[in-house]
Amino acid sequence: MVTRLIDIHPHIISPDTQRYPLAPLGGERSGWSATRPVTFEQYIAAMDEVGIDKAAIVHSSTTYGFDNSYVADCIASQPKRFAGVYSVDMLAPDAADQIRYWVERGMAGLRIFTTGSTMPGQAPWLEDPRLLAAWGLAGDLHLPVCVQMTKAAVPALEKLLTAFPKTVAIIDHLMKPDISSGPPYPDAQFLFDLARYDNVYLKLTSRNTESARVGKATPETFLGRLVQEFGAERIAWGSNFPASEDSLPDIVRSLEEYIAFLPSRDQHWIKSGTAQKLYPQLAD
Repeated sequence: MVTRLIDIHPHIISPDTQRYPLAPLGGERSGWSATRPVTFEQYIAAMDEVGIDKAAIVHSSTTYGFDNSYVADCIASQPKRFAGVYSVDMLAPDAADQIRYWVERGMAGLRIFTTGSTMPGQAPWLEDPRLLAAWGLAGDLHLPVCVQMTKAAVPALEKLLTAFPKTVAIIDHLMKPDISSGPPYPDAQFLFDLARYDNVYLKLTSRNTESARVGKATPETFLGRLVQEFGAERIAWGSNFPASEDSLPDIVRSLEEYIAFLPSRDQHWIKSGTAQKLYPQLAD
């Protein structure tokens, strides 16, 4: 069966806090993980209902910190349908050992969480010299690195992209640029400028489809510009479920509406093709 839709940004939460203890990064648990958690089994039921064939499940740093055990245990049960995206302290002296440990547990990608609902602002981790060895190792091991970041971290990211061309960076939520002014989207120019780096990929999520028509923005002009600059083969979709308050059927419906104007080839890349390039274990 040809894969039609892959989700590269769902989260799962276990109700078993004895086996999987809470240890949120930054010391504060994310509100969504406490109020509307979704287990692995519940996510499978939800994805089956809406036609999501496969997924790269992203570890919840704001629930478990750097303990990726729940995602690792879950994907091990269905390794052809699921990949795991994990987090380690990439500044720690043992970062290389930790990166290799989780690869041995079957994980397929890294994530560095430098900003978010429980960590406002921009942590300086991308410019820390201690990061360099771990960032380079990710490239050597063919682990794409998801980066949740703000515009403020772009200069540091560019230095990493140049110094380590083998390491692929996936920009979470497109950095959520302000697109309300409409074309030519001057407040998103920092995002368009990253297209010159071949090792940059974009993660289009529900956070982006929610702002598709804010102010003068339209999917045709903004997503159309992204596809023009990066190519659809460097853009992949992720639901951000259940961190997003919308139901998974609504999130998928919004995606379909958002990309409907694109040629079928470009829609394929965004819905599944790029994900399979980033996470080869999800290939058909």
